[in-house]
Amino acid sequence: MIRRELLDPKSIVVVGGSNDIHKPGGKVLKNLLDGGYKGEVFVLNPKEDSVQGIKSYRSIDDLPDVELAIIAIAAKYTPDSVRELAYKKNTRAFIILSAGFSEESEEGAKLEKEIVRIVNDVNGSLIGPNCVGVLTPNYHGVFTEPIPELDPKGCDFISGSGATACFIMESGIPKGLRFANVFSVGNSAQMGVEDILKYMDENFNPDRDSKVKLLYMEQIDKPELLLKHAKSLINKGCKIAAIKAGASEAGSRAASSHTGALASSDIAVDALFKKAGIVRCFGREDLISVASVFQFKEPEGKNFAIITHAGGPAVMLTDALEKGGFKVPRISGPDAEKLKLELFPGSSVSNPIDFLATGTAEQLGKIIDTVETKFDNIDAMAVIFGTPGLFEIFDVYDVLHKKMQNSKKPIFPVLPSILTAKKEVEYFVSKGNVFFSDEVVLAGALTRVYNTYKPCKNTNLDFEMDKDTIRDIIETSKNGYLSPVKIQNILDAAGIPRVKEFVVDNENDLEKAIDELGFPLVMKVVGPVHKSDVNGVVLNISSKGEALMEMNRLLKIKYATAVLLQPMLSGLELFAGVKREEKFGHLVLFGLGGIFIEVLKDVRTVLAPVSNKEVVRELKKLKSYKLLEGVRGKDGVDVDKLAEVISRLSVLTEVAPEIYELDLNPILGTKNSIVAVDARIRIEK
Repeated sequence: MIRRELLDPKSIVVVGGSNDIHKPGGKVLKNLLDGGYKGEVFVLNPKEDSVQGIKSYRSIDDLPDVELAIIAIAAKYTPDSVRELAYKKNTRAFIILSAGFSEESEEGAKLEKEIVRIVNDVNGSLIGPNCVGVLTPNYHGVFTEPIPELDPKGCDFISGSGATACFIMESGIPKGLRFANVFSVGNSAQMGVEDILKYMDENFNPDRDSKVKLLYMEQIDKPELLLKHAKSLINKGCKIAAIKAGASEAGSRAASSHTGALASSDIAVDALFKKAGIVRCFGREDLISVASVFQFKEPEGKNFAIITHAGGPAVMLTDALEKGGFKVPRISGPDAEKLKLELFPGSSVSNPIDFLATGTAEQLGKIIDTVETKFDNIDAMAVIFGTPGLFEIFDVYDVLHKKMQNSKKPIFPVLPSILTAKKEVEYFVSKGNVFFSDEVVLAGALTRVYNTYKPCKNTNLDFEMDKDTIRDIIETSKNGYLSPVKIQNILDAAGIPRVKEFVVDNENDLEKAIDELGFPLVMKVVGPVHKSDVNGVVLNISSKGEALMEMNRLLKIKYATAVLLQPMLSGLELFAGVKREEKFGHLVLFGLGGIFIEVLKDVRTVLAPVSNKEVVRELKKLKSYKLLEGVRGKDGVDVDKLAEVISRLSVLTEVAPEIYELDLNPILGTKNSIVAVDARIRIEK
C-alpha cells in the first residue's frame, strides 16, 4: 500500500546518516538537502550529535515523531529500528537501502519477512530493501546519481534494479529524456513494480500526472495485477514500455505436446505485454529510444519524409523504416521542383530530401515548411543533421526546435554528432527537446511502438457452451490425458467443430464404424504420446481388409489401448493449442500446421481469454498468413471461423482451468469449414 507519507512526507529521518558522503547513509542525506526538501530532516546516528549540519539523535527514543524513514544500516539491525519507529514514532513509510536480506541468504530472508510483518501491522508503506531509493518532486530519497531535474511531463520510471535505473537515467538524460518520478523497488518485499503501477492507475490525474510509464522487471510476481492496471492506464491515454529480463528456456522443462514445447514463461511475458498494450523492450538503449518516441505526437499515417545533409544515414533510415512497415514515398511535382530551386545544386528532393553537407539552417526551415504544407502524402518527418566540425550549428538546431514546436506533423530529430557538436546538442536538449543519435535505433523504436496495439475494449466472449458437461467430465477424470471419447464430448460441449470419429479395439466395432464413416479412412493408435514416432497413423485406408490388418498392427504398438477411426478429409493444415503457465494463466498458441510449426515456429501466442478480433489481428502477423488468404489459385480458409474456434478454446480454459495442455493438431481449414481432426487434452487439478 502506498501512503501519502511515502510520496509527500512532512518529515524524514535518515537512519545511519553519515558525514561520509561516499557511504549510502551520507550520500542520501546530501541528496535530500541538495534537492531542497522542504520538510523536517532528522538523522539517527548513535555516534554523532550533528551530521552534515543536521541534528543527529543517538537513540530512537529521543527522536520526535517522523513520517518517513530512510534506512542505511546493516541488515541485522534493521528490524529493530523499523519496529521502534513504527510503534513508538508513528512512522508509516520506510525506504530500506540496505542489502543483506532475501537476495543474500535464508537468514536475510527471515529479517526481511519480519520487517514486512511490522510495516503491514501499522498499514505502512515499504520500498526495498536492497534498493537505491525513491525520487519524487517532493524529495530526493536516493543515495546514487544521476539525479535528473524532475519534470511532471517526463517519464514515471519503476525499476526492480537500482543499478539499472541509474544506468538508464545516465544514458537517457543527455538525450533529453526527462523523468517525473523514479521508484527503485529492490527486493519488492512488500511492494513490487506491479503495486506501484496499480497506485499510479488508481490515482491517475490526466492534468497532473505523467502519461509515460517505464518499467524494468526481473520477475513478474503478479501478472494479473500488471495486466489490469497497465491496460487501464493505456486506455486512459498513457504509454508504457517495459524490459522483462531473465528469459526462461522452453526446452528446460518437459513438454509432451507441441503447445508445451512452444510455450515458456518468456512467451507468456510477450503475450501479457501484448494483451496489455505494453511495448516490450530488450535493453537499456531500446527502452530509452522507445520512451523518446513516446514524447512525440503520433503520426496519422506511416509515410515518412527523410530530411538529411548526409546520404548514408538517410539510406540506412529508409531501409529500416521500410522493414518496419513504414513508407518513404517518392516526392515529385511542381512543389518539389520549386523546393529544389531553393537548395544548392546537386540537392535531391525525391525523398530522402538531401540538401548536401553545405545545407543551411534557412534551407532546413524551407524544406520542413514545404513538407508540412505542400506534401499531403507525408505524415511525419525525420531530420538527420550532424556536423563535420567546420562551423557551429546552433542556428540549425534553433530552426529545428522552432519547427518541432509548430509543425502539425511530428518531426523526429537524429543528431549524430554528439561529440563534435556537443555544445549545440546540449543547447538543443536544454530547450526541452529529446533526440536520437542513431537513425536505425529511431526506426526500430518507431516500429516497436506503432506495431504494438492498444488493448482491446468491450471484448465479447459470450459463447454458448455446455458448461455443466465440461465440468462433469473434468471433475470425474484423473490427472493426465483424457480418453478420446471424453475429448470428443468436451469439444462438442465447447462448440468446437471436430471430425466424426470412432474408437475401436475389435473387429465387430470396426465394422460398425466403417459402415458409419465409409471410405477413405484415417486410423490412429490411441495411447502413445507421439503417434507419428511409432508409426501410429495410417492414411487413405480404402477397404475393410486393409482396415482390419492395420487395426491389428496398431493394437500391438507399445502402450496402445485402442484405435481411432476418422474419415479422410482435405484442407489447409492448421494448429491451435493451449498451455497453462504458472501465475499467468493459459497461453493460446496458433498458426499453420506441419512444417510451419515443426520447423519454422511460425506461431502466434495470446493470453486467454481472447476475442475474435484479437485472434484475427494476430493471424495477420503470421509469416504464412498469405496461405490463409489463398495463393496460386488455391482457396484460402474462413479466417473468421478459425478465429472463433481459437477464441472458444480460450473461453474453454476459463470453464476448465484444470486443462494443462491442449492440442488441436491438425485442424483442417477450407473456405467453408474449420474442423479439428486430432485433439489431445491433459488435465492437472
